[in-house]
Amino acid sequence: MHYKSIYREGLFSSLLVVITGGGSGIGRCMAHELTALGAKVVITGREQRKLDRVAKEIREDGGEVDTLAFDIREEVAVQESVATIIERHGPIDGLVNNAGGQFSALLEDISAKGWETVIRTNLTGGFLMSREVMRQSMRANGGSIVSIVADNWSSMPYLGHTAAARAGMVNLTQTASIEWAHYGIRINAVAPGIIASSGLDEYDPAAQERIRKRRKTVPLKRFGTEEEVSAAVLFLLSPAAAFITGTTLRVDGGTPNTHPGYAIPDHNRSEPFQGFHRSTVPAMLQTRQKEATE
Repeated sequence: MHYKSIYREGLFSSLLVVITGGGSGIGRCMAHELTALGAKVVITGREQRKLDRVAKEIREDGGEVDTLAFDIREEVAVQESVATIIERHGPIDGLVNNAGGQFSALLEDISAKGWETVIRTNLTGGFLMSREVMRQSMRANGGSIVSIVADNWSSMPYLGHTAAARAGMVNLTQTASIEWAHYGIRINAVAPGIIASSGLDEYDPAAQERIRKRRKTVPLKRFGTEEEVSAAVLFLLSPAAAFITGTTLRVDGGTPNTHPGYAIPDHNRSEPFQGFHRSTVPAMLQTRQKEATE
């Protein structure tokens, strides 16, 4: 078994790509696809155990991967870790700011500490990684940066902290695309909707039930797959996107286009792209599928 990518074999050969949050979910999927297409990948995260598990998978599949555990929210740790990556492997060709995290809560119930933790994870960390990769490598050699943001084009009840952070990343992407263009750096973002990824299992039961119900509000009447997000990120990293910078590509099933005056008929006409041979359905969705068949 191997990753069934839509991209040609060897597309990313000899390129070094760093993926934050590479120990699970979408980051894990992207690492598999990039290495399957010839890239050398460095996956980072806070837990070495998770990184080791993904690295073992990739090596079993014949890919080239390295790991480095650190906290993207800590400036000195980011500076030192980027330097370590360059010392080990040379110039960084691509950076994917994928690491993130949040919890479900109404704004009135979020403490200052909870707010600041999510902002530092989903905004400050992406800024620090982008800045250091630019300073230490891409300023001299060029490159491509892609940040994972979110489907927050209207509002995000229960997730106001991450909505604010992700909106900040969208504007950071636009601003950096102007300030860093003369260095040969392209910087874009991908905004996933609800993706059937392991991150769904991190939410509390009430939030999981709200998520399950949202499938019917998606025009394509399903959740996205990790592979569909990965394909979008790889396109923006690839030479085919050489004239694209400062933009955000939505991977959301058309959800922001819905209108209160139109009820989308139920259907099953949207077939998901499933190319990741090691993909698994989140436990919260497996449970519901099991209940539906009993």
